[in-house]
Amino acid sequence: MSRRVARDIAFRALFQIDIGKCRAEQALKHSLKGFSLSSTEEEFVHALVTGTVDNGLFLDELIQKHLVKWALDRLSAVDRNLLRLALYEILYRPDIPDAVSINEALELAKKYGSTGEAVGFINGVLDRAVGETFEREP
Repeated sequence: MSRRVARDIAFRALFQIDIGKCRAEQALKHSLKGFSLSSTEEEFVHALVTGTVDNGLFLDELIQKHLVKWALDRLSAVDRNLLRLALYEILYRPDIPDAVSINEALELAKKYGSTGEAVGFINGVLDRAVGETFEREP
């Protein structure tokens, strides 16, 4: 199993948490059904979901700051959760290169996005946010 599949599972759990207003544990349990993950892979999924949820307010503020003529609550649930997941990785997972996090978010957008514009939109928001995070570093 790959990290791409793990991210897909984590995204689906985050989507359930956002739309279904369920607890992270419940969403994780449901999203992991049918997958045979190693303990390392399962830990990665859990880390992505819990880290994204635990830092959700900050991630949402960062997303809102980089939206152009949009409000966070107007985003599709797919776009909103892909942005949250990618920004969590970029900000809190130094073991994952930013380019990988962005690329994985774009691949998931191609798979789950409701419009053909989702990929470009997500890429634009992430590019602006990453540019800012680099500026803040000493």
